[in-house]
Amino acid sequence: MKILVLNSGSSSLKFKLFDMPQAKVLVKGLAERIGEKTSRFVANDYEIHQPIATHKEALQLLTEYLPDGNNHFIKDTSEIVAVGHRVVHGGNTFVEPAIITGAVKDKIRELFSLAPLHNPANLTGIETAEEIFGNAKQIAVFDTAFHQSIPIENHKYAIPVDFYNKGVRKYGFHGISHQYVSREANKILGRTDTKLITLHLGNGASATAVLNGKSFDTSMGFGPMNGLIMGTRSGDIDQSVIFYLMDKLNYKSAEIQNILNKQSGMKALAGSNDLRDIETAAGNGDKQAQLALDMYAGAIKKYIGNYTAQMNGMDALVFTAGIGENSQKIRELVCKDMDYLGIEIDNAKNKNPKAHQGDITGNNSKVRILVIPTNEELEIAKQTFELM
Repeated sequence: MKILVLNSGSSSLKFKLFDMPQAKVLVKGLAERIGEKTSRFVANDYEIHQPIATHKEALQLLTEYLPDGNNHFIKDTSEIVAVGHRVVHGGNTFVEPAIITGAVKDKIRELFSLAPLHNPANLTGIETAEEIFGNAKQIAVFDTAFHQSIPIENHKYAIPVDFYNKGVRKYGFHGISHQYVSREANKILGRTDTKLITLHLGNGASATAVLNGKSFDTSMGFGPMNGLIMGTRSGDIDQSVIFYLMDKLNYKSAEIQNILNKQSGMKALAGSNDLRDIETAAGNGDKQAQLALDMYAGAIKKYIGNYTAQMNGMDALVFTAGIGENSQKIRELVCKDMDYLGIEIDNAKNKNPKAHQGDITGNNSKVRILVIPTNEELEIAKQTFELM
């Protein structure tokens, strides 16, 4: 069964074509800088640079590539049985993947205000795919769905109940990634009755406590700004700061949201949201860069301690996503001085996790420390296939 997975951003479109259930990747690529003159389209080893005005044009380039020349990944688009879409926010409604209907699209649209950077782009990808792949089932896989298992004591806020009844609660994000790597970790451990802490560390970052295969608590909340320090997002902040900015410094709500979403985090601390640049600067003696790294790791440690206490233990600590998979320094800082919790990293293995199947556990560590590359597209393909 041919399943196409789409991850639609405001100016980008990532895609993978799978042959399921073998999970064989036939084509992977992306269109980026959509709407600009400097657009780029990449599919496997094929690459072109030309203006791509819309997501529709990007998908049309894909449909031209798939059966073209010597490729023949498909004879025509009718071979694609389903298109799986990553949708960031599903609210309280979606606890599992859903076949996309008018009502589902309406709900995704209702949630624009909760995920303004993501849900509108996700819906654009859905409506474009409906037009291009008219015979395929369109399936939505929600980033928030994995976190719907979080118990009420962990997802409810201590504010008047009327707000809870109106949907103000913790939702959590990066659920597709946390679900995938937690399953992979359980395979490594050889059991499912586990206590895991999964760290999705990229430009956006979140920590999740996974108890017996289900999300038990997560660092992102009502929106994706809460929790860990991120590339441009502040992470946890005293609410009083927001009122002070509004009432005393005369900032408007939209301005504060822009500051906390796009001008804070590592960008505010070190002048860049690219961790590679920050690590290089810290290595050259830049004190602000080193402070940023220490604060970043410290914020993660707080959640490790929190979740270990909540679950009364931890079997494995899992690093994933761009920073989690590639930053030796961050993994080292996070695991440093954590032996009281049974965490001890092997510094030699940490330099090259791939050479050790991602296991960087120290000899005396009571907790397995794993580096597991995330694969959200494969998780979406699996969930789409299961639903079909």
